[in-house]
Amino acid sequence: MPSDEQIGELLDPATTVLLTVECQQGVVGSDSALPELAREARAGGALGNVARLVAAAHAAGVQVVHAIAERRPDGRGANRNARLFRGAERLPVQQLSGTTAVRVAAPIEVTEEDFVVRRLHGLSPIQGTGVDALLRNLGCRTLVVTGVSANVAIPNAVFDAVNLGYTAVVPRDAIAGVPSDYTPAMIRHTLALVATIVTTDEVLGCFRGPRRRRITPA
Repeated sequence: MPSDEQIGELLDPATTVLLTVECQQGVVGSDSALPELAREARAGGALGNVARLVAAAHAAGVQVVHAIAERRPDGRGANRNARLFRGAERLPVQQLSGTTAVRVAAPIEVTEEDFVVRRLHGLSPIQGTGVDALLRNLGCRTLVVTGVSANVAIPNAVFDAVNLGYTAVVPRDAIAGVPSDYTPAMIRHTLALVATIVTTDEVLGCFRGPRRRRITPA
């Protein structure tokens, strides 16, 4: 386990970005296409913890990026090369561009300073979405990864962040997957090997410390 000092060094607000992954109404909202995942995210407290982290990031001047997965109504440009994508096409709730399904879900607050990055293809919230360029231009060194799901998008985001040279931090209680016992196993056996695993309260403690000026590369 990292010490409080080590966590504090990693989570310098000036060089940290908070990423929320697929925390959208059609995924974790009351009318989710994936009700089991939505229930796990809400009842298990992950969605509430993401909201707490976002609020603290706003107060501390930490940049927030919301990664949204969506589709065009005609499906053009979307993947069909995996069972996951083909199954999503048959779900009763579709993540269609411009609909309420692809809005960031309550209780997460989105401000004008946040970036909302939308992708029409693939599994990654980072690779091929423009997020990497945004992070570099913001002077990001540490990426805090939150949201859903621990089954696919969260590990994909963590691996991409590490491969691109960022330090990944994952609050264990601010991500969710299904079934409920899968997330702690994923954290223990996979994410802990490549990311720093913390709690929401540990991140909040760092964000609530002395505010530092964000460093943006010239």
